[in-house]
Amino acid sequence: MKFGIATFVTDEGIRPAALGKAVEERGFDALFVTEHSHIPVRRESPYPAGGELPAYYYRTVDPFVTLAAVASVTSGLLLGTGVLLQIQRDVIHTAKEVASLDLISGGRVALGVGAGWNKEEMRNHGTDPRKRGALLNEQLAALKEIWTKDEAEFHGEFVDFDPIFQWPKPVRKPHPPIFVGGESPGALARLAEHADGWLPHAYADAAQLRRVRARLEERGRTGLDFTVFGASTDRAKLDDYAEGGADRVTFLLPTLPEDETLAKLDEFAEVAESAI
Repeated sequence: MKFGIATFVTDEGIRPAALGKAVEERGFDALFVTEHSHIPVRRESPYPAGGELPAYYYRTVDPFVTLAAVASVTSGLLLGTGVLLQIQRDVIHTAKEVASLDLISGGRVALGVGAGWNKEEMRNHGTDPRKRGALLNEQLAALKEIWTKDEAEFHGEFVDFDPIFQWPKPVRKPHPPIFVGGESPGALARLAEHADGWLPHAYADAAQLRRVRARLEERGRTGLDFTVFGASTDRAKLDDYAEGGADRVTFLLPTLPEDETLAKLDEFAEVAESAI
């Protein structure tokens, strides 16, 4: 089982390049960063974890800018979004951004996506929250068309474009791996249909991991990467993930200034070393 880092990169914490270099130097194999384009001032959508929405949600740096900075100072680190809110983005622009990042990083991108929870945020982008799952499914299919075809076109209910040229193409073939976040029936159906990996939350357990893996295999989907997102250092939980067949666990790194971040990464590295 491999170990990585998941975090909110903000203007109040360690800078992306310093973070990426430190993560790779400590032997972690992946860095997954979050996204929120904004937080509406008036919000009715409850924070999924309960309580007040943490301050770092309001201040996230753009994930592709963050990961480009990380790519410039690392050589092997997997550069992941966890998760990209594609339903709030133009799919053609995203195809360009992912392929560009994959090019400059030498094929190290992992695109983690989710349907999101903040309905007011979605609406500000013109996205109907009731249709976000169906929209995301079409967007994922359209991304693959753009990445793999010289003349790509797509005609769906939500995504519709005539043949286009777009370069660069991703370095990773046939395209960068797509990870789907979430445990809902819709997310698991999306995982089976469109994804190369799963990003379950840290509250997942071995039984759930095995159950989802078995259902995928029943559909002929084998070899998907299971990366637990945002875990703690609890050794019993880490052993449980391993027993359930997780391929990678990402520790949830709090958003802190550089010195405190480096100290926390040292703690995580010690835990990972003892768990291997």
